[in-house]
Amino acid sequence: MKMSYIPKILLANLFFLAILSSCKKEAVPEMNPLEVLVLDIVQQDVRLESEFSGQTFGQSDIQINPRVDGVIESVNFKEGGYVQKGDLLYTIDALPYSNKVNQAAGNVAEAQARLAKAKSDFDMIEPLAKMNALSQRELIAAKETYNASIARMNASNAVLENARIELGYCRILAPISGLIGISNVRVGDYIKPGGMTILNTISDLGDVRVRFTLSEQEFLRLYREYSKDNSDLKSAGQEVSLKLSDGSMYPQKGKMSFSDRQIDPSTGAMTFETAFPNPDKLLRPGQFVKVGLVTDIRKNAIIIPQRAVIEMQGIFQVYVVDKNNTVQMQIIKPSASYKNGYVIEEGLKNGYRIAFGGNSSMKNGSLITPKIIKWEPGQEVTANQ
Repeated sequence: MKMSYIPKILLANLFFLAILSSCKKEAVPEMNPLEVLVLDIVQQDVRLESEFSGQTFGQSDIQINPRVDGVIESVNFKEGGYVQKGDLLYTIDALPYSNKVNQAAGNVAEAQARLAKAKSDFDMIEPLAKMNALSQRELIAAKETYNASIARMNASNAVLENARIELGYCRILAPISGLIGISNVRVGDYIKPGGMTILNTISDLGDVRVRFTLSEQEFLRLYREYSKDNSDLKSAGQEVSLKLSDGSMYPQKGKMSFSDRQIDPSTGAMTFETAFPNPDKLLRPGQFVKVGLVTDIRKNAIIIPQRAVIEMQGIFQVYVVDKNNTVQMQIIKPSASYKNGYVIEEGLKNGYRIAFGGNSSMKNGSLITPKIIKWEPGQEVTANQ
């Protein structure tokens, strides 16, 4: 009996030791708190820009229209090239207009001959009539013939001048210096004068105009703000920025030129125009751009990086770090974007510290090891900071 009892006790002890050893193997060692980027919120004055869609135009965009009809005989420029004012662009078949000039010149010569005869007759009759050698009726008739000859001479000269002008229109010259576009006609095409016939367009790219629209509501708000004597917007000036279609910023700043006289009733918007220097001829007519205009100035605004904000179903939240380095989720209300940050309207105060989320290991109430970084609006946040 005793011999069988002892092995049972040994077996029980061995089993208990095995359980203890397995528990020791499964025990998870305590981990250090997660290291997270933490920053103090930035509070500063900001100039908030709104972006408006716009389109570029040349300083002068001059359409080339024919003023006489005829067949195009030559095209005398390089399409897309630069032309000087007065350069010959097109020639139109001038033969019909040369014939008009010759015919008008012949009529002028005939009128001159008639005028000379009428003057001679009048000069001869006038002294005879004074001596009563001829009647007053004959004097009056000679004078009327002479006056009619003068009028006919003037009319003939006008027809000749008009014919010469039309002949000059057969040579189409550049009205301004600038870049010329692709020709809408070729040699041999028949053209007619009129606004619908556009041979080409020349653009002066010294300064480029950009037109954009503001909604009626935005216009009213800005107008009231600019009308204040102590307006911050007025003191900020009227400089505007330009973003190109590839997302890059145009290096030159523009200035407001004018606004339209009325609000377009079909769109409920008002058109504005700005002018931008174009020394490198980078801007061309017809480009679609974004105009950046300062529409609000916030004093001592709280700004945080957009990367620190977590958005879920329209609710914006950040992790706020307390003095014990514990993170708590805080709902915030951003009001505007500024560079790569948000201007916060509600939910944060000066002196708060916020942590960058995006790590699945960090939860509400997690203890962290803060890695303090400095951040300014427009600065990229990286893990190496």
